[in-house]
Amino acid sequence: MSNLAKFDDIENKIIDLRNLKVILDTDVAILYGVETRDINKSVKNNPEKFPAGYIFELTKDEKKEVVENFHHLEKLKFSPQLPKAFTEKGLYMLATILKGDIATQTTLAIIETYSRIKHLSRNIKELSAENDEQKKQTLMQKSGEIIAEMLEDDLKVTEKEITIELNFAVLKFKHTIKKK
Repeated sequence: MSNLAKFDDIENKIIDLRNLKVILDTDVAILYGVETRDINKSVKNNPEKFPAGYIFELTKDEKKEVVENFHHLEKLKFSPQLPKAFTEKGLYMLATILKGDIATQTTLAIIETYSRIKHLSRNIKELSAENDEQKKQTLMQKSGEIIAEMLEDDLKVTEKEITIELNFAVLKFKHTIKKK
């Protein structure tokens, strides 16, 4: 699993469009180490695998919005094509088409990232509605463990102490790592 794409590599490419968490075709191509046209050709050659809700084409306004709001997507401004957005289901289906070690590793990393984000979102939602202090504490601990798991993938620890603090509306997470 050490060859997998890092959580940050994937998490930074997930955007919200139409109340869905999606990754645009250009970012999917980067993650899989192929050209965008290869991703779109795979979709075009397998239309039965991508029903409604799996992939959609952005409108001109949506394209303009993502170009303005996500710096890594600025190059789309000059493309005459409207990008395609893959939902989680669409990414899973794409994984059944793309072959090879990199494709398999990237797919596993994408699945793990979506899973962690969903789990953390559920915990935070439950936490905001929970009144029982013991249950709140358990949910906070679980959320902290998920966040620590996501962060520790990339942390380089020396003989120093590292403290990471994240503050959500209902959860404050402080994670300290000490190693000698």
